[in-house]
Formats: sequence, C-alpha cells, structure tokens
Amino acid sequence: MPARLADSPPHGRTPGRSEARDRLLRTASALFYGEGIRAVGVDRVIGEAAVTRATFYRHFPSKDDLVVAYLRSVDEAVRALAGSAPEGAPRLRAVIGQMGEQACAAGFRGCAFINAAAEYPDPDSPVHRAVAEHRQWLTALFVRELGVAGHPDPEQAAAHLMMLRDGAMVAGYLADAGRARETLARGLEDLLAQP
Repeated sequence: MPARLADSPPHGRTPGRSEARDRLLRTASALFYGEGIRAVGVDRVIGEAAVTRATFYRHFPSKDDLVVAYLRSVDEAVRALAGSAPEGAPRLRAVIGQMGEQACAAGFRGCAFINAAAEYPDPDSPVHRAVAEHRQWLTALFVRELGVAGHPDPEQAAAHLMMLRDGAMVAGYLADAGRARETLARGLEDLLAQP
C-alpha cells in the first residue's frame, strides 16, 4: 500500500518517540484535519489522547508546536512516497497519482497545508512557515523531476503543476473528486508530453 499523503493524518508509532507523544500527534492530526485547527483546543486533544496536561506540554510547549508537528508528519509522508519512486516521470506520476487518489478517499477535507495556511495567514507564524517550507520543497521536487523527464522549461511547468495540484485539492473536496483526479493526471501528462 503506498504512503498516504498530505491530506491524511499519520498512523502508527514513530520510532524513537514516546507512545504518549505519538498518541497526541495521531489524535491532534485526526481532529485538526477533520474539524479545523483553530476549532480544536488543547484540552480536547489531551482528553481524546488520554494523557495529562503535563505530558502534553512536555512534548509540545504550545499548540503551535503541535500543529507544526502535525504538518511535518504529513510532509514526511509525501517525501517518503516521492523517495520510493524512480526519478523523472515515474516519480511525478506516483506523487500526483497518490494526490488524486487521496482526493477521492472517504473523509477527504482538502489539503492539510492549504487548510493550515488559511487558518494561519501571518507569514511569521511557525505554522505558516511550515506550510511554506513544504510548498517550496514540493515545487523544487516538481522542477527537478520535470527536468529529469526532459521538459524544456521545468520551472514554468512546475508552477503550472502546483496550480493544478492546488486546484485538484480544493475541487476534490468541494466538487467532483473523480473529475479533479482525472484533470490533475491529464494535466501532468500534458506537461510531460511537451517537447
């Protein structure tokens, strides 16, 4: 089963981390993704994760620290998937294909990063910076892999692909998810076909 991407909470235990921390992160991830970050308070996360307040603050000095950890765990899943596919067009198809599948999955509520950016518009916020870091990495991945695939202008094509990806993430939640997936995949193939 391929890695899940930026639009789902992490599952399982992270090696080298405490069970309580992992439980807090899994609980917060599901709540933040399902209900919105600002709508979910620390007390709710503590209660549903069945930990003490002291345990929470030992692992996450603030709610923003927890939100950043949530976004980083989602980022790690995208990076792992990208790293598991051969370079160039196969890697792009794997990443874009999984994003399209995610948009069609039950419970899809859009992109975790786009959602977080909407809730944390201040560019100096650590949450907003985590979103920006992910997007910079993803854009650089697209540029690199489009270049490996032989695209004549990988930077422009990567900008185009990011716009397609962002639109598919929104349309997958607000409109016809299957059509969003197909449009995203077709858009990638059109970019790859350019001489």
